[in-house]
Amino acid sequence: MKKIAIFASGSGSNAENIVQYFKGRENLNIECIYSNKANAYVLERARKYLISTRVFSKDEFCSTDIILNELRDREVDLIVLAGFLWLVPQNLIDNFPIINIHPALLPKYGGKGMYGQKVHEAVVANEEKETGITIHYVNNRYDEGTIIFQAKCEVFPDDTPDDVAHKVHELEYAWFPKVIEKVLLML
Repeated sequence: MKKIAIFASGSGSNAENIVQYFKGRENLNIECIYSNKANAYVLERARKYLISTRVFSKDEFCSTDIILNELRDREVDLIVLAGFLWLVPQNLIDNFPIINIHPALLPKYGGKGMYGQKVHEAVVANEEKETGITIHYVNNRYDEGTIIFQAKCEVFPDDTPDDVAHKVHELEYAWFPKVIEKVLLML
């Protein structure tokens, strides 16, 4: 049985999509959902599916081995970042495969502070013809890990940032669980 830990900071729509995709699989378990925000809606989504949750502080995450040891105790095979905004500490990078989804075609529009709507606004402001998603391994720099997969969509001259966000979310929901599944098969 493969076990996934999902880390999220916000509403958790990608996390819920992943949970739904793997629901009922005998060979896979969403072991827990971790968040750095006590009021993140992802925690409500997790409770709906009876998935264990954990809220942690910056100090627990960055300055101790508490989270590392918890994940080891749970025998987690893969960490998935689904809208998680903190840089992952080296102790987790050294001990687990970690993948992230980014709402742009990296290396464009990546790095600290480039997430969510900010990315879509930048894509529209720069009159890009295409955008998309990037799923990549996590290293110790924002959005610079080895790329696993990218999917593209067109950006039309009259698209708003919200239009772009909708297109990108569709790509995220369609591809992220499938890529997670492929990564798990390689472990």
